[in-house]
Amino acid sequence: MSDIEQSLFLTDLPDNYRAGFASFVGRPNAGKSTLTNALVGQKIAITSSKPQTTRHTIRGIVHRADHQLVLVDTPGLHRPRTLLGQRLNDLVEATLSEVDVVGFCTPADEPIGPGDRFIVQQLALLGRTPIVAIVTKSDKVSFEKLGEHLLEVEKLGAEVLSEAGGFAQIVPVSAVSGHQVESVDTVLSQYLPASKPLYPTGEITDEPEIVLVAELIREAALEGVRDELPHSLAVVVEEMKAREDRPEDSPLTDIHAFLFVERPSQKAIVIGKGGSRLRDVGTRARGSIEALLGVKVFLDIRVKVAKEWQRDPKQLGRLGF
Repeated sequence: MSDIEQSLFLTDLPDNYRAGFASFVGRPNAGKSTLTNALVGQKIAITSSKPQTTRHTIRGIVHRADHQLVLVDTPGLHRPRTLLGQRLNDLVEATLSEVDVVGFCTPADEPIGPGDRFIVQQLALLGRTPIVAIVTKSDKVSFEKLGEHLLEVEKLGAEVLSEAGGFAQIVPVSAVSGHQVESVDTVLSQYLPASKPLYPTGEITDEPEIVLVAELIREAALEGVRDELPHSLAVVVEEMKAREDRPEDSPLTDIHAFLFVERPSQKAIVIGKGGSRLRDVGTRARGSIEALLGVKVFLDIRVKVAKEWQRDPKQLGRLGF
């Protein structure tokens, strides 16, 4: 958007326009990334049934007539077992200290447990930041079970957030079916400060494309691997550029990426017999990347071993953590 277009846009803002930041937090696999994508209206955060899929804070921008909600999707809070896990927790805590409202996500199809209580106890330390409870995956349970879960969430808030009077609000939602997605946006926007837009109209994320591409490759690699493998996967895009001498009506982007694992045995798992699994990863990733970039893609993925990288500070740094 040009400066002239932006100034014209700002003159059309209602007097009560609000803009600010919200962050979703919860146990791993609580549906935070799926809800972020549903609110933004486009996929910007990778999703997987595997826990601890998200490893970066990814900002998704929701544009509405009277507000702009900037969602900061964070890794799931958990009791860390590795240096990577501790750094992810540190990332979440730093993010939460800077947002205007926090959405505590808990899935309707799983009972409230010690992990939920641990997270809410951490949120209680934020002081005056409003905490909204968001009961995700409401489509997976009956109306009766959903009601029981909502009562449990209310009880948890009353016990742990007693000084704040419990959760500011409690909202059930299904990001998959779309049920109450707009209600989540409406509720969170109530806690944003009066402000001009923080991002230009039409911009849905501030994450660099090269990072999103790496995440889409990792998402594809997460599918169909053994349970112990997901935490050992990391992806770095070495090069991404438009191929020269292509017709204007048929552009092509070349992407060369490294997929890192921690042990040679894991490398064999990712590659698969005769390279079959790695080809499947490339096919799935290429489709998602082409949808993101809007152009055809040539994707080259090489698998490398970075021994015990989750526990090695130097290797974590080289891999972007």
